[in-house]
Amino acid sequence: MDSLLLAPPPRQIERAGGALSLGGRRRIALVAPDPQALLPAARRLQAAFLRAGVAWELSAAPLAAGSPGALLAVDPALAARPQGYRLTVGPGGVQIVGHDPAGVFYGVCTLIQIVEQVGARLPALAIDDWPDFPARGVMLDISRDRVPTMAYLRELVDMLAGWKINQLQLYTEHTFAYARHPAVWRHASPLTGDEILELDAFCRERCVELVPNQNSFGHMERWLVHPHYAHLAETQGEFDTPWGHTMRGPFTLCPGDPGSLELVRGLLDELLPHFRSRMVNVGCDETIDLGQGRSRAVCEERGHGRVYLDFLQALHREVGARGRMMQYWGDIILNHPELIGELPPDAIALNWGYESTHPFDVECGRFAAAGLPFYVCPGTSTWNSLAGRTENAVTNIASAAASGLRHGAIGLLNTDWGDRGHWQAPLFSYPAMLAGAAFAWSAEASLALDVARATGLHALADPSGAAGRALYDLGNVYRELPYVVNSSALFLALQLPLDELAARRTRNIPLEPEMPARALAAIDAALGHLSAAQVRRPDAALVAAEVAHAAALMRHACRRLALTLDRGPLVDPAQRLALHDELHALVAEQRRLWLARSRPGGLEDSVARFAPALADYA
Repeated sequence: MDSLLLAPPPRQIERAGGALSLGGRRRIALVAPDPQALLPAARRLQAAFLRAGVAWELSAAPLAAGSPGALLAVDPALAARPQGYRLTVGPGGVQIVGHDPAGVFYGVCTLIQIVEQVGARLPALAIDDWPDFPARGVMLDISRDRVPTMAYLRELVDMLAGWKINQLQLYTEHTFAYARHPAVWRHASPLTGDEILELDAFCRERCVELVPNQNSFGHMERWLVHPHYAHLAETQGEFDTPWGHTMRGPFTLCPGDPGSLELVRGLLDELLPHFRSRMVNVGCDETIDLGQGRSRAVCEERGHGRVYLDFLQALHREVGARGRMMQYWGDIILNHPELIGELPPDAIALNWGYESTHPFDVECGRFAAAGLPFYVCPGTSTWNSLAGRTENAVTNIASAAASGLRHGAIGLLNTDWGDRGHWQAPLFSYPAMLAGAAFAWSAEASLALDVARATGLHALADPSGAAGRALYDLGNVYRELPYVVNSSALFLALQLPLDELAARRTRNIPLEPEMPARALAAIDAALGHLSAAQVRRPDAALVAAEVAHAAALMRHACRRLALTLDRGPLVDPAQRLALHDELHALVAEQRRLWLARSRPGGLEDSVARFAPALADYA
């Protein structure tokens, strides 16, 4: 019992005497007003028993008195909290009683984790469990080049559902195949309506709500670069950003142009019917060029916040007219606290922040004081990296959960972005995704969770937990180098030319001479855990290749950082050729591994970001 590692950790668990053998021909009984509502959970449990060598039949008839088996039932009197469950294992059988069908499903997920660890002889125990946050979500960026295959999305949903995640969003800018807008997605390998319908049904069977997500204000450059939509842009030239540098438009829809709202209306009309969810995330984050182009005069007259809020309220009316509840990112309105009270009271604010020190407590307090429903939205910290920033992610998630609970957030949405080419392999998000699921379900209990070992066990099917430790520790190599906000020094070492890296040494990458060697040693130490790994996933060879490739990219990045410590240019022809050939081979492997889990659309844009580094070796 002491060796069991359950994720999320149950809220209350008691060990009783004795054990239950799952052998023999027994039944899994479904007892509810509608037994069909329990069928997905029962099928999931039946399959897990079969993997343990036990074949039990399903039945909608109650178990006979004294007949051992498994009972799945709905009884709000015994499991008082929504989505909660009571799981008991004893010599007489297994009982999972849920407050509702979702509670039964989550009790089954816990039981399956126990079976996977101990086999067909279960320890007698009693678990009472329920979630901290009603909504526990993951948002996956499918617009920064990497669009997952359907096979990978099904695999991910199945894994997340087992961790009691109940909401999935696929962040979309241009990667849905809108029938009226083929020029926007033609080369992006988008998700089709057919695929969304299939995925929505797949999610529903696992108590996961697939929520449509279409950015509708900022981050619209993938649309506005096309001539047909260019007239809707706020800017076409350079504009200032809040981060101290300039960017070149287009970027944001001009809120005063009637065509902007007309475009979004059409997108909602085509997108929403593919989803059974009654919510939709319209984005509206980082409208950073607003007021620097066509809206300059009206923003100067009425204020940037007011102009932003007017468009947000117009979107809210459109969403409401289609019978949906709107979600929106909360970053812009937080810059205008005097307007928070005017936000729609029936729309959900998404309070995001991705550094371990993000002031969630202050920001959550502002939404709570206005009486607005809101989620806390931390992140996996894998974007702008090669293997993630594990410690930052886990601390960020724990902080978001604590502040969200303190101020009454109704959900936790863990975000997984793909900025600058989405170079990170999907599996490097697993530690932070597992941590997000755990803290969203039981935040206090999760403070003691061994995320590394749990990742190995529950994401990589490695009973030793060593493979999870390797992922976790590779994600912490960033700590051996200068801290970079929202990125890692190793990632930038492959994205930027050497002369720019050298120039940044005196600014945001203050590299010390011993740091590259320390990072190389940390990479080797992380990989050392793999000698004890026992990955039992069907794609174990692919997992090993993805880890090895990320480590190889990190080593090359360390060598590039070391080169910036030299004062002279890279003049040795043999050294340049060796570095060129090494990176060229790494890019080829990046292409191969990308196509194992992701579609070809966006791949060329992504690998083109290696060009500055390759040019250094020409």
